[in-house]
Amino acid sequence: MDAHNQYATPNGSTAPSADTVRPPMTGEMFHDTSARILKSINTVIDGKPDAARLALTVLLAEGHLLLEDVPGVGKTMLAKTLARTIDCSVNRIQFTPDLLPSDVTGVSIYNQDSHRFEFRRGPVFANIVIGDEINRASAKTQSALLECMEEHQVTVDGSSYRLSEPFMVIATQNPIEMEGTYPLPEAQRDRFMARISMGYPDMSSEMDMLET
Repeated sequence: MDAHNQYATPNGSTAPSADTVRPPMTGEMFHDTSARILKSINTVIDGKPDAARLALTVLLAEGHLLLEDVPGVGKTMLAKTLARTIDCSVNRIQFTPDLLPSDVTGVSIYNQDSHRFEFRRGPVFANIVIGDEINRASAKTQSALLECMEEHQVTVDGSSYRLSEPFMVIATQNPIEMEGTYPLPEAQRDRFMARISMGYPDMSSEMDMLET
């Protein structure tokens, strides 16, 4: 490699030349890629182009999305489809009243062979985390996501662990009047960039679902 095409990093090591660095996307490439992602999502989620577009917008803006509506309108399906379309790691957490914060972030386990505590990562360590029915868990468990969503890290037993980039939480919640739900704390709601309601599909979309 030509020394003139190298540059030093802050620690004194040599980084790859500019020839090996992927050039940034042009505006046209970005638009075409986004259009292909939306087209792929809309082949799975019928009749909800606005919801798909907003979900992708929140992802590109490095935010988090809250989907709220009655069960059975495709909230979880939208989250799964977005994750698989962009080829990222995805983990799903089913929130229940007995879910503990350590079930979300991970826990330190004592290894008898090495006589040391080892951190076992929880499901929050993924590019896209689907929090299904987030308001079915207690506020204590919901708060386990606060640091993750704001600082993209997890702190357990005084040690902090960085999360993968990109990182996005897509949470679904049922209407608060449904049995067995807990209201989201204000601090938790503030972590979400957007909150949308899926709604029922229109008649033409329902007919397409029946036909296919």
